[in-house]
Amino acid sequence: MKILIVDDHDIVREGLRLVLELKKQHEVIGEAENGQQALEMLEILEPELILLDLNMPVLDGIGVLRALKKSGRQIPVIVLTTYKEKYMLLEAVELGVKSYLLKDAKRSVIYETITKVANGETWFPPDIEKAITVAKDSQANKLFLTQKELLILNYLSKGLKNSEIADKLFISERTLKNYLTVIYEKLQVKSRTQALSVAIEKNLI
Repeated sequence: MKILIVDDHDIVREGLRLVLELKKQHEVIGEAENGQQALEMLEILEPELILLDLNMPVLDGIGVLRALKKSGRQIPVIVLTTYKEKYMLLEAVELGVKSYLLKDAKRSVIYETITKVANGETWFPPDIEKAITVAKDSQANKLFLTQKELLILNYLSKGLKNSEIADKLFISERTLKNYLTVIYEKLQVKSRTQALSVAIEKNLI
């Protein structure tokens, strides 16, 4: 399998290349240190798989995924990630990535993941799958609240008083109370404390 590695850290690219080349069926045909360089390489190279970092300078992994989707090229992508980048998981999944690999993954996990993707599977490790589910739930929950309602919840979480929140939003306290009533109804709670508890549970703030 011809593979393109895209990561801004030399040590990550070198480590992956060494691991992959231990298997004769894998060939690293190119390495890019940012998304823009990767797209330029894709005009010349014909990889069968891309190992793609998300957090990179010039053009990040999400930018590469968007460009691939726009071009219509059907190249399987496995994202290289860290736990710190979980906020980008859902968008990457929506853009068609086939799997995720933590950068400190064991050699056996790397081989297994590549084999699954090569066989046409979409596969995510249990911890990554859980993070994606949480992100989807959070996104779905936020659809039920307006941007202003989410902003009010955010102010509540910071301990601001009603008068302070009203001042920040340039509305009267009476109007704010109306907003709070609607928020409580949507969250099915009866108090500020309960609202914050549910908001945290549903990843709204």
